[in-house]
This record gives sequence, structure tokens and C-alpha cells, in this order.
Amino acid sequence: MSSPATAPPAPNNLKRIVAASLIGTTIEWYDFFLYGSAAALVFNKLFFPDSDPLVGTLLSFLTYAVGFAARPLGALVFGHYGDRLGRKKLLVLSLLMMGGATFAIGLLPTHATIGSAAPVLLTVLRLVQGFALGGEWGGAVLLVSEHGDARRRGFWASWPQTGAPAGQLLATGVLSLLTAVLSDAAFGSWGWRIPFLLSGVLVIVGLWIRLSVDESPVFKQALERAEARKADADAERMPIVAVLRHHWRDVLVAMGARMAENISYYVITAFILVYATTSAGVSKQTALNAVLIASAIHFAVIPGWGALSDRLGRRPVYMIGAVGVGLWMFPFFALIDTGGFGSLLLAVTVGLVLHGAMYAPQAAFFSEMFATRMRYSGASIGAQFASVAAGAPAPLIATALLSDYGSSTPIALYVIAASLLTVVAIAVAKETRHRDLADVAPQDEREGAAEVPAEQGARTV
Repeated sequence: MSSPATAPPAPNNLKRIVAASLIGTTIEWYDFFLYGSAAALVFNKLFFPDSDPLVGTLLSFLTYAVGFAARPLGALVFGHYGDRLGRKKLLVLSLLMMGGATFAIGLLPTHATIGSAAPVLLTVLRLVQGFALGGEWGGAVLLVSEHGDARRRGFWASWPQTGAPAGQLLATGVLSLLTAVLSDAAFGSWGWRIPFLLSGVLVIVGLWIRLSVDESPVFKQALERAEARKADADAERMPIVAVLRHHWRDVLVAMGARMAENISYYVITAFILVYATTSAGVSKQTALNAVLIASAIHFAVIPGWGALSDRLGRRPVYMIGAVGVGLWMFPFFALIDTGGFGSLLLAVTVGLVLHGAMYAPQAAFFSEMFATRMRYSGASIGAQFASVAAGAPAPLIATALLSDYGSSTPIALYVIAASLLTVVAIAVAKETRHRDLADVAPQDEREGAAEVPAEQGARTV
């Protein structure tokens, strides 16, 4: 029989929780990706006008990378309080911080108005964005994972993951529409501000939905046990200490697993706007349209990969994505170099479909690695610390390699090296799909937990 804490919720309630997490993550990723697209398209001229165009793009991507640098700090702070106070409260705070920073960017004076203070203020707001997103991801995926049941956890937990392509789709769609209806001069003068100001409206909608959901029942039961028995004291006072004591191997596995996933994604969706427009002679509108369509397909395939991970396991599906992305990199750039829209669309779409094989099971995979009272900290730290070495410098490194070598070959090799790191991490990881999230004991104290038969795992929902 299912335990009370982990009994499957009513279908309508679970769908409402999934919808709340999805809409919230979509808004936060919209804010985050909007900055990346603007960094590739206009920020080099607005905030770094005295630089060579490619150097200006490098500086623009540097402020983009700063947001990633703040994500580990956000993971530590939000993870600590999320494991003590609950997932829901911290998710509301992260949404407010992200939306407020994005709205402020839309009001920010440019270099032409206030000089060097403009890029400084831009960097500060980017830090706030990164800090908020560092805490958002862990809480959103845990809220769904801890409400759902073990048999379909990969599928349900993959829905908050679709917030990334949905946010990319929304951000790219708004930018594509504006570049289509506005002249380059109008877009560079004031049009770029519209998507950032739109974030204020989206945050109000997101807050209304997110405030309507209940706290994770798994977390509430674990908190009650800890308060009643004064047990799990190290996780109660400092979850980060408990994570590093009991789950350091899992943190390293999560970081390694993120390398190919994170680097490939930002090369495929952010750097492509630079490469396609400067090296392949493709217009901004064409590049944005390709990313727009591919992001819609990416959104559609993620739940399918998540469901497949419920049948095959997290590791096999993740491995398909890691190997596939590495093998796709040379054809990816070769197709873009043809300059045709069909080839560009095929390159981005296949790349994002393969990326989805890593991204879809990631939410359930990372959630299942950690004990309840340190799960927010563990999952967030593993995911966000890796982003500093992976997604943060990816567009910057790719742009620098293009500037130095004038070729896509070093960039392809860069992504392939990341894929190899991820393959190694997944190879040494343990399969987790039958683990019971209601178990509050550290994983290294659960003898044989990874080898629970499928039938028993389904009963310990």
C-alpha cells in the first residue's frame, strides 16, 4: 500500500500543481532567455557601443554569464530555506525577484544616456536574475516530484522542464514579432524594452497561480517528523552540510550530468544567433524563426522523453541525449553553413530534441538522488554549480573560439568534450527511478535502495 505522505494525489490536483510549476518556470525562463537573446542582438550596441561589433558581443555575453555566476549562491540560499521552510514560499520569492529585475532592465538607461553606469546597472540586475533562477529550478521540480507517484514521476516531473523551451519560445516569439514589425532603428531605440516590461504582467499571473497550490506533502511529513523527534538535526540547521556529508557523490554526478546538457543548449539557442548571422550570412529574423519553431518541438518532446525514462530508467535516456548531442555537433554547423532556412531549422531541431533526452529525466533523476530534508539543497547545488562551468561561459567561449579561429570546428569539439564528461558521469551514476521520495534517510544509509524491484518501487509510491 502507498504511504500517506506519498499516496498519488487526485489527478486534478496533480495537474494544477504541474500547471503552477510549469507557468512559473516558463515566466522565469522567459526572463532569463530574453536577456540572452537581447545580448546577442542589441545589447552590444546599446551598452558597449565603443567596441568592435564582435568584441561588443563578447562583452554582452560576459554580462550574460554573470547571471550564471549568481545561480550557485541562489541555490545555496534558496535550498537552505526551502529545506527548512518549504518549497512554495521560496518559489513565490524567486518569481518576484526575477520578474522585478527583468522589468527594471526594460526601464534601464543605455550607455548613450548615462555612460559606463549603464553596463554596471545591467550587470547588477543580471545578478539578481541569476540568483532568483538558482533557487527556482530546484523548488519547481521538487514540488511536482514530491506530489506525484513513483511510477510516472519522470513524466510529471518533466513538465516543469518544459518551462525552459516554453520560456525560450515566448522570449524568441516576442523578439521575432518585434523585429518583424519594427525597423532596426526603432527596435534598437525603444522596441527592445517591450519584452522586458511585459514581464511585469506575466509575474502577476504567475504569482496568482503559484499561490494557489499546496506545499509538498512529502516535505510536510518530513518536517513534522523532524519537529516531533528533534531528529535529522544537521539537515534542520544546515542542509548544505548534510548534503556534502551524505550526498557529495550525487552532487558530483549531477554536476557532470549537466555539462553536455547545459553547454549544448546555450550553443544551440543563444550562440547560434551570433554564428548564423555573422558566419552563415543568415538574417536575424531567419535565425530567430528557426529557434522559435525548434523550441516548440523541444517543448513537445520533453514529456515523451520523461515518460520513456519511467520505462527504461533515467540513465539510459540521459545517455541517449549525451551521446547524440556530441555526434550531432559537426552536422549541426555544416547545416547552418549552407545558409538555408530548412537546413538551419533541421540543425536546431535535432539538437534540441537530443538535448531533451537529457533535460526531461533530469528533474526526477536529481530529485531521487537526495533525502527529503536536504533535497532542495542537493538538487539545486548539483544543478546550479555546474551551470557556472557549463552554461555560463558557453556562448562566451563559443564566440571567442569563432573570433580566434574563424571556424566552427573548435566549437564542435568543445561541445563534444562536454558530452564525454556527461557520459562518464552517467556511467558511474546509480539508477534511481524506483526510489521512494518519502524516505528521509541519506542515500548512503539506504542499503540496497537502488536495487528495489519495480513491483516494490511502485508500491512505495
